[in-house]
Amino acid sequence: MPRKPTVVRTVPALRRAVDALRARKATIALVPTMGALHDGHVSLVRLAKRRAKRVIVSIFVNPTQFAPTEDFGSYPRTWKEDVAKLAAEDVDLIWHPEVKAMYPDGFATRIVPEGPATAGLEDRFRPHFFGGVATVVGKLFTQCRPDVAIFGEKDFQQLRVVTQMAADLDLGVKVIGSKTVRERDGLAMSSRNVYLSPEQRQAAPTLHRVMKDTAARLRAGEGTAAAMAAGAASITEAGFVLDYLEVRHAATLAPIGSLKDGPMRMLVAARLGSTRLIDNIAV
Repeated sequence: MPRKPTVVRTVPALRRAVDALRARKATIALVPTMGALHDGHVSLVRLAKRRAKRVIVSIFVNPTQFAPTEDFGSYPRTWKEDVAKLAAEDVDLIWHPEVKAMYPDGFATRIVPEGPATAGLEDRFRPHFFGGVATVVGKLFTQCRPDVAIFGEKDFQQLRVVTQMAADLDLGVKVIGSKTVRERDGLAMSSRNVYLSPEQRQAAPTLHRVMKDTAARLRAGEGTAAAMAAGAASITEAGFVLDYLEVRHAATLAPIGSLKDGPMRMLVAARLGSTRLIDNIAV
């Protein structure tokens, strides 16, 4: 029988639990999540176990990163299944606060990130998002005091924002990106994939396929504008409403003209019906 992780829901209880984990100077890894865990999250936990002696997983659906028109109320919540998955991975501690524990009455301080948070990708369509992410992750880092924190590369702009914030604010946390975990047909695993209808689920892997094809054209020497335009047309023809398909510098997310300008990352966001999918690959 797997050992059930300790679950804490208040900041004082978390501090006591972290102090106990720190006994004998044990290293701590944090895996921040919003729950509805899938195999992609499990891969983050397994990387965390390789990088530290003790592992904390936070499960908190953060209201400040959702716009009023987005799915905060309906976001998948699968607490019992999540605990079972984390128990099977021998996680030490689950931090599962109520909203009022994270944002008590009178809460008035927020982090406003710039740099990669203002690259004109996700921020162009969700201008509220990275302020909410940076604030909650900053709180998680100070609450859990991890040595390392593991984030998935699927949310690549988020990974760059959190990495920059941890460095800029001297938080003492090493942020580590973990490779995107995919279904057999290439679709990036996401908690929001449950929203897809059977027909939409069949179409969804088009994003990854088009990115791979477009990256191959770029590596073969095709001009960036032409290759990206063809990729965007393929995505639209498959029934998506495209928000963006962009190739950017992998470190800064600045626009990039060719492979000669540095390491490249291709990023996409598109909607199938009411479901918004994001993905990215190295070029």
